[in-house]
Amino acid sequence: MKRIWQLLMALALLVMSCKREEKKELALGDWLARIEVSDSQKLPFNFTVGKGADGYIMKMYNAEEEIVVDEIELNGDSIRIQMPIFEGYFAGTFSENEMEGKFIEESKEREVDFTAVHGQSERFEVKESARVNISGIWETYFDVNTTNEYPAKGIFMQSGDKVKGTFRTKAGDYRYLDGVVTGDSLKLSAFDGSHVYLFMAQVTDSTLDGKFYSGKHAVQEFMAARNEAFELPEADSLTFLREGYDRFDFSFPNSEGKMVSLSDARFKDKVVLVQIMGSWCPNCLDETRFYVEFLKNNPDLDIELVALAFEYAKTEEKAFEAIGRLKEKAEVPYPILLAQYGTSNKQKANEKLPMLNHILSYPTTIYIDKKGEVRKIHTGFNGPATGEKYEQFKAQFATMVEGLANEQS
Repeated sequence: MKRIWQLLMALALLVMSCKREEKKELALGDWLARIEVSDSQKLPFNFTVGKGADGYIMKMYNAEEEIVVDEIELNGDSIRIQMPIFEGYFAGTFSENEMEGKFIEESKEREVDFTAVHGQSERFEVKESARVNISGIWETYFDVNTTNEYPAKGIFMQSGDKVKGTFRTKAGDYRYLDGVVTGDSLKLSAFDGSHVYLFMAQVTDSTLDGKFYSGKHAVQEFMAARNEAFELPEADSLTFLREGYDRFDFSFPNSEGKMVSLSDARFKDKVVLVQIMGSWCPNCLDETRFYVEFLKNNPDLDIELVALAFEYAKTEEKAFEAIGRLKEKAEVPYPILLAQYGTSNKQKANEKLPMLNHILSYPTTIYIDKKGEVRKIHTGFNGPATGEKYEQFKAQFATMVEGLANEQS
């Protein structure tokens, strides 16, 4: 009897051990996630889950944009999904077909609820066919009827119920927006691993009237009217040297703690581009990727780039970790110096660079010729989501930089 009892106990322990070792899996294929932006609104975005040699691979989609995420940790029924480059991550629980938890950005002290369901691919539910087509250019104003009101240019293409496009502002663009017109309602969203953008509006043939949710921390009302001739102020006219200054200079540390200045030998008699940016900033990432590609395609062009990072991270160590992650993931060959940490406040940033009239936007790039003279300051960045504007910028940039490089020092 004792022997039988021992065998039964051993068998029970073996079964329990097998159950403990049973690894939970994620369903492969299409998923639909929703991030809470208010008590009544949730931002949807699409992603797929696949498997690679080193584990799960997640691909997030916004119109033509594809973002590959390969840092996914599973532990029991817990899941952590680290965004590429940006510090944000999803943390929560999962089953084969569902996820729930929070999207967290620690340095910004922000977190929002999220859920995800396998097998769904429609970003927004279309309850009725579109009554209008919003394709075209829209003169837009955000934060209307407040002291913070600012202009934007809406650029949209609609096919049936489906809409894609973006809003350009003086500071950059609002990413690859993806959505629908259902009846007389416009719904657009984008999630890029950092920014959580949801736009909801009532539409007519000639007007938009809606709300813009940026995560749970900001809601802005916006209005727009069709205007094919509308243009924003030129990005090269917004930031300039203050009266009394004839040079731009800086002195900030690199990751080894060495102070780097524009007066250093490496910059002497060189064309220098100074990029004011942050590792947390998607428009800055678009610009950085453009610069990296340009340098790869023009290895013989004698120019120098240097970036000045203004970071949200609360400590210097965390700030350099974020900078290091950006340099590694985006393969940045030029130095990124730490100009400020603990905040990205533009007023405080101006205190670090008092020769500028203001820092209106991250990113901002300063073009300096071989004699050390500032030849142009470009505010903001119109990334790939802006289509034709991005192509125009690339051509203008190449002409400007190659012209500076060919000048005699």
